[in-house]
Amino acid sequence: MKYKYILPIIASSLMILSSCDDNLMEWGKDPEHGEVTGAELPLALVEKISRYEPLKNYSDFSLGNGIGISLYMSDANYRKIVNENFDEVTPGYEMKHGAMVNAKGEINFTNVDAFIAATKSAGLKVFGHTLVWHSNQNASYLNGIIAPTVIPGSSGTNVLDLAPIKNGTFTGWARNNPGKGITTVANSGLTSSSAAIQLASSATSSLAYNLQLTSPNVPIVTGHNYEISFYIKSDIAGKGRISFNASLNAQYPYKDWMNTGTGTEAFATTSSWQQVKIKLAPGDFKAGSTTFQFNLDLGYLPNVTYLIDANTLAVVDLDAATGPVNLVANGNFNSGITGWSRANGAADALSAGTGASNVYEGSGSMKVVNATSDAANQWKTQIQTTFTSALVAGKNYTISYMIRSEAAGSVRCSTTPSSLANYQTDELTSTTWKQLEWKFTAKGGETGFGFDLGRAAGTYYIDNVLVTDGSSSGTGPTAPITIEKTDAEKTKIIGDAMTNWISKMMTHYKTGVFSWDVVNEPMKEDGTLRNGTEGDTATDYFSWVKYLGKDYAVSAFKLARQYGNATDKLFINDYNLESRLDKCDGLIEYVKYIESKGATVDGIGTQMHIGLTTDKDKIVQMFQKLAASGKLIKISELDIRLGTATPTVVQQASQAEMYQYVIDMYKKHIPAAQQYGITIWGVSDNSKEHEYWLPNESPNLWDANYVRKHAYKGTADGLAGKDVSLGFSGELVKP
Repeated sequence: MKYKYILPIIASSLMILSSCDDNLMEWGKDPEHGEVTGAELPLALVEKISRYEPLKNYSDFSLGNGIGISLYMSDANYRKIVNENFDEVTPGYEMKHGAMVNAKGEINFTNVDAFIAATKSAGLKVFGHTLVWHSNQNASYLNGIIAPTVIPGSSGTNVLDLAPIKNGTFTGWARNNPGKGITTVANSGLTSSSAAIQLASSATSSLAYNLQLTSPNVPIVTGHNYEISFYIKSDIAGKGRISFNASLNAQYPYKDWMNTGTGTEAFATTSSWQQVKIKLAPGDFKAGSTTFQFNLDLGYLPNVTYLIDANTLAVVDLDAATGPVNLVANGNFNSGITGWSRANGAADALSAGTGASNVYEGSGSMKVVNATSDAANQWKTQIQTTFTSALVAGKNYTISYMIRSEAAGSVRCSTTPSSLANYQTDELTSTTWKQLEWKFTAKGGETGFGFDLGRAAGTYYIDNVLVTDGSSSGTGPTAPITIEKTDAEKTKIIGDAMTNWISKMMTHYKTGVFSWDVVNEPMKEDGTLRNGTEGDTATDYFSWVKYLGKDYAVSAFKLARQYGNATDKLFINDYNLESRLDKCDGLIEYVKYIESKGATVDGIGTQMHIGLTTDKDKIVQMFQKLAASGKLIKISELDIRLGTATPTVVQQASQAEMYQYVIDMYKKHIPAAQQYGITIWGVSDNSKEHEYWLPNESPNLWDANYVRKHAYKGTADGLAGKDVSLGFSGELVKP
């Protein structure tokens, strides 16, 4: 190893300098002090920082880093720094619900699995972040499963007169075997305002016809197909069928009652509304028959009470005069997005919609993504199609469609070309499917129309587009029915979704992840629990507590413990605890509440996204309060912002001092047995790491070029409990 002596200008007695740059520098010694060795020479700060060992070498507890999985997997310099300096890594986004759960509620483990395999080979632990939060959720999926159920209208005009059902007289209907009773009950149908037929079987009921309601005569048109449909539920498990009079060849047919793919003698009912729908072909009727009757046979089982929605009991002649002719060829999107094109907007703005919550009816819908809100320029995201024929001047037309959006949004329609444009008024959209209708008078020559979605950023789904001129005969299908879910139903659905998410995550990573943020950021700034009324409109926002109540965290911790390892460390995590001491107190009290309900919380995480002006006295008070909880305490997301991407030397020194201060106070006030560790949030000031988090800032320990900053020294000194550089000599190693 070679050594080079660097002699800084420390005293004129140590140097003889020539006035000419070309002369060699010489140095001497002070006879009062003897020889000057390299070890005695002071080192420049940059040289000191370069001499420090990897950070984890100075720590007695787990030292972690908050990272991006994609950067770790793709950037060699980034990965090398992480592997050399830290014991544990916390993925910033990729293990969250929004990143892993798709539109169908399925979890994609592929990316995280590859990441965990890579970190395991590097000797790193992974801290799971985070199971339950209100941000970074697949809110579209979660809102979709509790959205109102939209019941499509009948396939055509209902030939039944339902008035006698709705008014309770049953005129024309026969209650042949009424069991305990066949009546009409108000406000008991599919919607809170619709009536239902209530049919109750007797204690001795055992045969289908023991409880029977018979329809009036229904006219038969030779060669026509018919459809019978209704919605039914029961208080306990039930069983029923539809039978017919002698007008049909098979009076007791086996049918695929609920579109299961299998024909059976009867259908089963539950406490949830289900649709029964069957078709009758021309060959099902006996020759010469001019009418038929059907029976609702619900007598199979005793002591069952059935409800049949009075508004949707229907018989439809499927071959009756056709409904309105659609002037758009692919308005139901069953052929994907054929015939539709992007006129304005991002290249990926238009795609086919998939998933049960994103398709109103049939097999497909149209998905449109508008990235930027522009209230004055709706046309900036515009999807168009052409009419099957140009519009006629002076004629009235109607455009109707079903639409929903993943957050509050806005839509309008406009006809094309622009020289002949007619404009719909801006209409609001929401996460619930709604039918919009626009009537206008044609100028003549319009060849198509488009959806203008540039006013509000978001993701939109459009289905069942119908353009008519009002001249087609027939009344067509009836309007859809929207059924709101009850609060109890929403609670159960979201509870089941939480169980599915946590159980699968904990089970899948049972041998790879042993510490978790189970609940993230549950508290308001005043120290009270969030309740879902905070008004966040982000598209990835979903409030679990809104539907599950105060015990949502109790459930989350119990599930994590049930499906994980008994020795896993389970944390609750929040921010601003050092600046809002009431919030710190509230979080500690909430932990006590969670444990009073039978769950165990192992630790509390304090994020500590702070700056140079953060009150140091409050930092101390926070640590004292957290220590008194008796829980493991983790600094979970430490970074110190400077307010600029180009800090001065003085700012960098102050940042280093603040990093050291935080670590010093953590070690001083948190007993060793409660010190889980510290996670530094982010690696460097490189812009790739700050696209979303603290852009144009410099909060980290490495600069934008992955060079150690003064903050590295402050962090290392805090971990070591001393100024490590005091042990360095002036002798520099030359590689």
